[in-house]
Amino acid sequence: MKVKLRQVLTGRNIIFLFVAVIMGLFLWRLYLLIFKKSADFRQRQATVAVEIRPVEIGTIRDLGQFSGSLIPRSQFNIAPKVSGKLKKLFVDIGDAIYNGQVIAQLDDEEYQQQVAQAEADLRMARANLEDVQNSLELARKELERAETLYKKGILSDAQFDSIRAQFNAQQSRFKVASAQVANREAALETARTRLSYTKIIASWEKGSKIRYVGERYVDEGALLSVNSPIISVIEIQPIIAVIYVTDKEYFRIKPGQPVRVSSSAFPGESFTGRVARVAPLLKETSRQARIEIEIDNEEGLLKPGMFVNTEIEFARREKTTIVPFSSLVTRGGVQGIFLVNLQEKKAYFQPVTPGIIEGDRTEILEPDDLSGYVVTLGQHLLQDGMSIILPEDRAQSGEKPKKAGIKPEAKPGYKPAGKPSSDEPRKK
Repeated sequence: MKVKLRQVLTGRNIIFLFVAVIMGLFLWRLYLLIFKKSADFRQRQATVAVEIRPVEIGTIRDLGQFSGSLIPRSQFNIAPKVSGKLKKLFVDIGDAIYNGQVIAQLDDEEYQQQVAQAEADLRMARANLEDVQNSLELARKELERAETLYKKGILSDAQFDSIRAQFNAQQSRFKVASAQVANREAALETARTRLSYTKIIASWEKGSKIRYVGERYVDEGALLSVNSPIISVIEIQPIIAVIYVTDKEYFRIKPGQPVRVSSSAFPGESFTGRVARVAPLLKETSRQARIEIEIDNEEGLLKPGMFVNTEIEFARREKTTIVPFSSLVTRGGVQGIFLVNLQEKKAYFQPVTPGIIEGDRTEILEPDDLSGYVVTLGQHLLQDGMSIILPEDRAQSGEKPKKAGIKPEAKPGYKPAGKPSSDEPRKK
């Protein structure tokens, strides 16, 4: 009985051992299969498809870009100095006017009558003066004869004093008559001046000789009071661009700096200007300062009220190392770029010190001997020493080029390269 039990146990052990061996082989095969797939996946994941661009040696500029609007260099309203009816308006909106040009005429009938009245009053005053002057001459001669007789003792003191008093009275009348003539002459001059004011003339002291009518406020036939505006006159050669800057750029802007000005109204065309005036203060509400730029506008293309973009060059570097700004990344708190080793098909992280940034280009200050190619797309997926796939490698491997509106099929294990993040810091 014991022998049979021992035989049964031995058979079971053999079966259990056989099953265990079979399970072990199955698990080992399964482990090798999973490990191989995982290794292949990690191998594919360690390779990133990228785009590269060469390191350049060239010129880069430190530019300040600001937006603003155009205003006239000078602007004023023309208004009458006397009241009256607007008889004729010789200019209209957009017309060119010259210094000293008559631009309007008021009804002058009333003022001509005032001149005629003043002339008549002056003639009367002059006639009265002439009469008084003759009387004064007779009184002078009478006084001279009286002095002769008084010296001879023929006239008494009372008679002589009476003749001298008459002469002094005539002399006073002459002075009054002379003053009246002067008063009438001034009144005539005033009347003539007021008459001349009925011809409204455009005049200014300095600036360009030609200006333009910006606005018209009244029409012919309107009754105007003193200082009622008729038209506005603007000067647009040169024209002024007004921009506002913060304190960061304020101390870098100086009068006389050249400025490049462009407008969306004239694509591809630029205008030359210079910084004319810098405000001595920053407004408390906006913390910005007003900058006025004088722009040459000989052809008159630029008009007040237009929106413009301006560029002010603060610095320029010649023969310096330049890379695309999109190539800058940060690894471990250090800013740098990924340099490409074309033979190894790998990318290596290189710490750099950026300088001037102009558009999509940035200057590299250190190291100063940088050369080769840098990664500009896919760099945010890279680590130091990772393998890369270049566009020509993908073409050789049979990957079809992308077509508009068609999304290419993703290969197993391929992860699309990410776009450069705009949140990456520009400087170290």
